[in-house]
Amino acid sequence: MLLDGKRLLITGVLTDDSIAWHTARLAIEQGADVILTGFGRGVRLTERSARRLPASPPVLELDITDTAQVEALVADLEHRWGTVDGAVHAIAYAPEDALGGRFLETPADSAATAFLTSAFSFKTLAAALRPLMPSGGSLVTLDFDNSQAWPAYDWMGVAKAALEAVTRYLARDLGPEGIRVNAVAAGPLGTVAAKSIPGFARFEQVWAGRAPLGWDVADPVPVAQMVCLLLSDWAPMTTGEVVHVDGGFHAVAVGDDE
Repeated sequence: MLLDGKRLLITGVLTDDSIAWHTARLAIEQGADVILTGFGRGVRLTERSARRLPASPPVLELDITDTAQVEALVADLEHRWGTVDGAVHAIAYAPEDALGGRFLETPADSAATAFLTSAFSFKTLAAALRPLMPSGGSLVTLDFDNSQAWPAYDWMGVAKAALEAVTRYLARDLGPEGIRVNAVAAGPLGTVAAKSIPGFARFEQVWAGRAPLGWDVADPVPVAQMVCLLLSDWAPMTTGEVVHVDGGFHAVAVGDDE
């Protein structure tokens, strides 16, 4: 069992088509104890999705921007488990006016919301869980490669670029404590969150033509498998990395036919 005996917190689970849900499924199948988090009115959806897992895990409410809820989460984990071996950060949000090709018109507060929720929140989660990881562990965040500007992605793209930087700085500061911090840059997947991005269909078309291994927007499993690998003891010297699981798309230049 790749994750036998591991105690893992998986945030941001909403529906059973998400990367986070499939990560939870694989983690449970590989021997981990799992706790999920949901947010606001979506907690009921998270609870419903949890019942579809091989073992129905507890669901805790977490608004990562609410200090009181973060503290309550830590208190619950400490009471329930004492220590934590790893966590998945699957939290991202940008207001509607920060997406869809309105980059130049986006107000500062909307850009700030995208950054705080999608990037700074990884630091918030890491700092909160740090006391519960005295023997080290692994933190993994879900990313989307932003080495280039994408149509319609706008300030979420900026937030994801910031998330990669946050990953590196967390790796620097937590490495001496044995805590590994990595990001998994997934290709586009047809999740609820992705479908809310204007122009998502364009991502699917581009990937289908360029990724050397091909890409299936309906299959989050390869991404979830990589997340589980990074949560396991099989990546003991890997930290500060952005690991691409995108069919090789990021490595291939645009061809003459594009």
